[in-house]
Order: sequence, then C-alpha cells, then structure tokens
Amino acid sequence: MITSSLLHIFRNAPFGRETLMQSAYFCRVMDVSLHVYFPVHDQFLMYFQNRIVTVPLDHSYLRDPDTARDHAREIVEKEGITLHPVEPKGFTATTLPEVPVHFQFMTCPRVLSDLHTRIGLGHIGPRVRQIVKNAPFPVLLPASLAREWKSVTSFFGGSEHSFKALHLAAQISKKTGFPLRIFTWSEERPKEHFEKLLREGGGMKELEGVEWTWIFRRHPDVKVSLYDVPHDSILVAGAYGAGDVKKVLFGSFTEVIHSVLPNPLLLVGPLYHRI
Repeated sequence: MITSSLLHIFRNAPFGRETLMQSAYFCRVMDVSLHVYFPVHDQFLMYFQNRIVTVPLDHSYLRDPDTARDHAREIVEKEGITLHPVEPKGFTATTLPEVPVHFQFMTCPRVLSDLHTRIGLGHIGPRVRQIVKNAPFPVLLPASLAREWKSVTSFFGGSEHSFKALHLAAQISKKTGFPLRIFTWSEERPKEHFEKLLREGGGMKELEGVEWTWIFRRHPDVKVSLYDVPHDSILVAGAYGAGDVKKVLFGSFTEVIHSVLPNPLLLVGPLYHRI
C-alpha cells in the first residue's frame, strides 16, 4: 500500500488555488502527507539521479508572498490534513535554491514558466517534460478546476510503461476503494491480444482484490473513443516507450489524453520505481 508524500510548488494565484485544492484532496484520499514549497526566487533546481533539472517559474508563483502561506493553509485545512512547508536543501547560487526530491509524488501544472499563448491547448511545457522524464515518482497534472474523483482509469497498451501505470492505478484503487477502469484503444488488434499481454505480463496479479472493468474501443478516431472515459476519474498513464521523448511522449497519445480529457492525470515516467 502507498504511504508516502507529495511535493507541491505553490502558486499564490487563483489557478494555484485550484491546483493546491487538488493536491490536498489527493493527499487526503490517499493518506499521503502534503509538502509545499513556497518560492521566493523565480527558479529552482531539482537534483535527480541522472540529471539536474532547472525549473524556471513565472512571476505568478512569487505574487504577494506575505499572504501565500496563509492562503495555502486555509485551503489545506479544509481537507483536514496538515501542510508541511518545504525548505531548500541548499543554494547553488544566491538565487538558485535546491528543492528536495525524496518524495513519492509531485503535483505539476502542465506549464510552469511558458506563456499559455505559446503553448497549445493540452500541450505540456518543456520543464514539466524534463521532470517527468527524470523523476523516480509519478507527476500529477491537475485539471484546471478542482474536482473530486471517484474512480481510477489506467491506459493500457501492453508496453512496459503501461504496466507501470496499471500497477500504480491498482494501488490507488486498493488504497481508496475506488473502482478501476482499464482503457485500451486499438484500431488493429482485438481485445484478446491485450488480455493475453495482461495475463502473461503479470497484470492479473496486480488486479487481485480490485473492482475493475475494461473499456476497449476500436473507433478509428481515438478522440471519439476517449468520450467513454469516466468524467469522475483520475487518469494514470505511462509517459512513453522507446524513441524520441518529445515525439513519442509529448507528441502522441499522452498529449491527446491531456488535450481531450479534463480529468487530473498522473504521468508515470521511465524512472518511476514501483511502490
């Protein structure tokens, strides 16, 4: 079972309020501790095992610092959980703090620093891509507006990363008691092909003790098929398989999911360690 912590970078703005509300809800239903970093500089570093990621922030993250902590505590207290402030581990330079990375989840809006006018609807900003690519934990991309979710949907295509996503989705379902939906879209292969992959890959063992159903669609347009994804579901998807990161991860199915569906999305990157 998952007993862990989530990192949240607080934005003292209306959009940031909605994002923190979703982090707080996630932490309450998952019994996860919430750790919030309040930026005082417009960038920070994250030291992952294979790469140092520099994360620039737009100025809305630094807005009205005198009220930031009070606003955040007010939001979190409504969920009946405790807010744990995060302090930098150190400073590489005077204005370049190092944010700890020992958490098991992180909430990250799809854009941290790029202007929304320069990022197409549903597309994920380059810094967020780098976090997903290098983090050992899943990254939660919240919806624009806070909403509760009462089911879990895992996107399964038979790849190594979709098995990782299914594992995480099953753990969330067990932890929360919410039902699990497995969603598969394929134009060419029948459902029996994916059922075989699931059995041979050990997926059936992951689903023991879980209330689950399979949503299988073969419509030629995946966007049409995605209409059948439950509206009250948190989505769990493997970030990418082999190939170029930008092309395979952020230019295909994952971004289709994020652009079409308004649900919160947990992305499982290639370095995710199963809990």
